[in-house]
Amino acid sequence: MAQASVQQGWRLKGTVVVACNCDYGCPCNFNALPTTGDCEGGWTWHVDEGHRGDVSLAGLNFSLYVDWPAAIHQGNGEALIVIDDRTDEAQRVALEGLVRGEDGGPWGILVNTITRFHGPVIAPYEVTIDEYRSTVRAGDTIVLATEPIRNPVTNAEVHPRAILPEGFIIKEGAMVTSSIFRVNDGVSYDHSGKYAAVGPFEYHNA
Repeated sequence: MAQASVQQGWRLKGTVVVACNCDYGCPCNFNALPTTGDCEGGWTWHVDEGHRGDVSLAGLNFSLYVDWPAAIHQGNGEALIVIDDRTDEAQRVALEGLVRGEDGGPWGILVNTITRFHGPVIAPYEVTIDEYRSTVRAGDTIVLATEPIRNPVTNAEVHPRAILPEGFIIKEGAMVTSSIFRVNDGVSYDHSGKYAAVGPFEYHNA
């Protein structure tokens, strides 16, 4: 099945919102171990343009949030898949297949670190993409809002960015903080006030 989907091709382009339990910047971006030794976080992808085979995925949202007991590459992650409730059956199958790593892309790497999946939870999404001030809500399952990091002395906003040429989720983006970040369904955590990032993505299988 996976081979057939690769043959028909897929491509996604849009913006991804990232959040986790690490300090600002996230050591994982620099091939270092996570701040507290474990990793609890993930991604919401907002698709501007995209398809898997002949199934259009434009305008949809989906998420993957994981609880890894150590660094991501050390595995044993427990993951939650959330998919936009505006999807029809074909779109849900297409998105779940991608997130489970059937066709490669970033999920083809991540799936090797995950031992258990929950979902997909089908939820109504409210997503605002505004780089330093983005928001994601997926029913009662995901609540995430980003804002600029502030200077601890002056309280002035700062606006760092990162360029990650080898990044497989994003290659560049705004480094921000989460004013709120909660996940509660299958995996549960609250890491408000920690690392977040917002950046463009473009993935494809050829």
